[in-house]
Amino acid sequence: MNWNLYNNVWKIKTGRKMNQERATIMIIDDTPANLTLLQEILQSQDYRVLVFTRGSMALKAAEKSPPDLILLDITMPEMDGFEVCRNLKSNEILKNIPVLFISALTSASDKVKAFHEGGVDYITKPFYFEEIRARVETHLRLSRIQKEIERHNLHLEDLIKEKILEVVNSQIATIHALSILTESRDDDTGWHIERTRLFCKILAERLKNSSNYSNIVDSHFVESVFQTAPLHDIGKVGIPDSILLKPGPLTPEEFEIMKSHVILGAKTLDTVLEEYPQNRFIATGIEITRFHHEKWNGRGYPDRLVGVAIPLSARIMAVADVYDSLRSERPYKDAFSHEKSYDIIMKGSGEDFDPVIVEAFNECEKEFADIHANFKIR
Repeated sequence: MNWNLYNNVWKIKTGRKMNQERATIMIIDDTPANLTLLQEILQSQDYRVLVFTRGSMALKAAEKSPPDLILLDITMPEMDGFEVCRNLKSNEILKNIPVLFISALTSASDKVKAFHEGGVDYITKPFYFEEIRARVETHLRLSRIQKEIERHNLHLEDLIKEKILEVVNSQIATIHALSILTESRDDDTGWHIERTRLFCKILAERLKNSSNYSNIVDSHFVESVFQTAPLHDIGKVGIPDSILLKPGPLTPEEFEIMKSHVILGAKTLDTVLEEYPQNRFIATGIEITRFHHEKWNGRGYPDRLVGVAIPLSARIMAVADVYDSLRSERPYKDAFSHEKSYDIIMKGSGEDFDPVIVEAFNECEKEFADIHANFKIR
C-alpha cells in the first residue's frame, strides 16, 4: 500500500491539523518486520516513533525521555513483554504511560496476564492498520484526558487552599479585633495579650517535643493556641467598669461577678461555633476562654475540673496568664520580679498547674523574661 497517499487522504477526511503537537510512541518488538510495519503505520499518522528490539534498551530510553504510549510485544528474548511492563509500572516516572500489548498469543490466560501486569489493551497479530490507528488514538486521547483531570484537580486543590487561607486570615483578624476591644477596657493590661500569646506559643512548642503530649501537640495545635490565646479574657467586655477598673482588691461578691467573664466569653464564642462547627480556631478559643482559670488540683473555676480533664490549651494559658499577671503592676500590688514569679510558678506545680507544663516553663523561663522585657506596659 502507498502509505503516503493513504496518509494524505486520511488527514483530509479527519481534518487532522499538520501543526498539531506530535505524540511520541515507543514500539518494543524483536521482529524487524513488525517494527517496520508498525513504524510506517504510526508515522503516516504524524506520530513520532521510537523502535527497540530489546526491553532493557527501551526501558533505559523511556526513563530518559518518557513516550506518550508504548506498543509492546510479549515473546522476546532476555526480557519478555510481561517483565518489561512490570518494570514500567514499578517506575514512578513511567507508571502512567499506556501500554498496548501486541502479540501472536491468543489464549485467554495470556490476555488476562497482560492486563494484570498493567496493560490497557491487547491487540492480536496479524494486526490491521485501522485497528492500530483507532486503538492508539483512543488511548492517547484517554491519557490526555486523565492528565487534564489531574491538572484540574491540582488547580482545584490550590484554589481550595487559597480560600481556606483567606478564611483563616479573616478569622485571625477578627480574633485580634475582639482582643483589642477587650484590652481597651482595661488599660492596666498593657501588652498582656501580646505577651501571653507568645508565652503560649513557646510552651506549646516545648510540649510538641515532649513525650508526654507529643501525640496531642502538633504544628496545627501550636498555631491554634497562639492565634486564639488573645481571646482568653474576651468575656471581660461584659463586666461592669466599677468592678473591672476598681483600684483595689475586689469584695467576694465582686470577685464572683469578675469570675463570670469566663462563662460570658465562652458563650459568645459558642454562638460562633454553632454556625461553624468544624472551626478548630473557635473550638480552641472556647477551651482557653472558659477553662484558663481552672487549677490542676480542682480548686479553680468555673467547673472545678481536675488534672487532664482541663483542656491542654487552657492549662498552657493558665501558666502564661499567671506569669504575666505576677510580672504586671496593678493598683493593689507592685510588679513582681522574674525570679519571684518563677518561684511562684514552680511551687504551683501539681497544685495550680500541670507539672509537665511547669517543667516546660522551667526549660524556657529565660525566654519569658526576655519577652516581658521587650513588651513593656504602654
